[in-house]
Amino acid sequence: MTDRILVVDDEPDILDVVAYNLEQAGYRVSTARDGRTAIAEAERSKPDLVVLDIMLPDLSGMEVCRALRRAEKTRSVPILMLTARSEEVDRVVGFEVGADDYVTKPFSPRELVLRVRAILRRRASTGEEQTESVFEHGCLTLDVARHQVEVEGQVVDLTSIEFKLLHDLMSRRGRVQSRDALLDRVWGYAAGVETRTVDTHVKRLREKLGPAGAYVETVRGVGYRFSERAP
Repeated sequence: MTDRILVVDDEPDILDVVAYNLEQAGYRVSTARDGRTAIAEAERSKPDLVVLDIMLPDLSGMEVCRALRRAEKTRSVPILMLTARSEEVDRVVGFEVGADDYVTKPFSPRELVLRVRAILRRRASTGEEQTESVFEHGCLTLDVARHQVEVEGQVVDLTSIEFKLLHDLMSRRGRVQSRDALLDRVWGYAAGVETRTVDTHVKRLREKLGPAGAYVETVRGVGYRFSERAP
């Protein structure tokens, strides 16, 4: 079945360009020009991915992202931010509220389609090719089949990227993973994304894991490692 994509932007020209290129790439596309319409449409149709502008006339894209992450029906839907705001702080905030990727305007339609494909590919692969279904370490449990993480028996709400990042590290317990390797396996591409992306997601993941956040160790100058020693 063809993936469905919701494109949200208040600029008609950009909306048309994005929708046209995604349709040419074989996707089914619906559109929205403001935040409230976007939230309603996402909850109604549950798209496979949302392309979301930050500057909207009613709610900001950040507020829309938060709302989608809070709602049961849409919390796992990948979100790609598409915006003219290119400062690093905007990227960091976007990732922290739950965005999976970030493309700045002006953008290459070809790059946008490639980013969309990468997000959908890694989403489809989550839960596939798994030989181990449940990972346990101290107070932390990751259940692949249920796509659920618990710390001290309490469910932790992770984005799809955070879940895949944690699973990648836990499945390679004790082995150092470089930022480039994580970008390749978790994000779906090895180039074109700042290494700050990995650092931001690790920081956010640690915060959400609370007492289990210490299991994700920094190896200076190299990358990250999930602790091999039992606490």
